Amino acid sequence: MARVTIEDCLKNVDNRFTLVHLAAKRVRQVREGSDLLVKSSNNEDVVTVLREIASGRVIEKK
Repeated sequence: MARVTIEDCLKNVDNRFTLVHLAAKRVRQVREGSDLLVKSSNNEDVVTVLREIASGRVIEKK
């Protein structure tokens, strides 16, 4: 299993603070029933969301 790093996510997000905000918002959406945008093999919601951000499937609105 490949590890998701902050650097992977920061390629698609401006800074760490925005990354935290974006990830928290997306985790809430997932926990409320939103579909996952990447395949997940029993990962925690936070790990799955970071994978979504790193893959470019979740982006911030500007």
